Amino acid sequence: MEAINLKGTYDTPTVTLDPENGRFEISGRSYPEDTAEFYIPILEWLSNYIQHPNEHTNFVFKLDYFNSSSYKPFLDMFLKLAEARQKGHNISIEWYYKEGDWDIKEAGEEFSEIVEVPFEYSSF
Repeated sequence: MEAINLKGTYDTPTVTLDPENGRFEISGRSYPEDTAEFYIPILEWLSNYIQHPNEHTNFVFKLDYFNSSSYKPFLDMFLKLAEARQKGHNISIEWYYKEGDWDIKEAGEEFSEIVEVPFEYSSF
């Protein structure tokens, strides 16, 4: 499966989806002008990936900021990962937040209450 490597911009995150090297990360800032246009290819890639995922998938979210329109695609990602976990695949999520940024930390906690995937929290 071909990897996705998108370099972050001022308003879009860096995205690395590389099953060959076991790297799955979204980092930076997420408030693209057209959220659907940015995230639909990522969600499609993830839908294909979870059909035959790696033995272990650790997905890292390391966000400085994300807007409300980014919430839905993130939730969709977590639901896809939860679907793979329900099928017996080893899936985990690392949720990073800036030291003292309780809004981002709480957002991760909200996501983890919705989906049945283990979240680990760390500050940076």
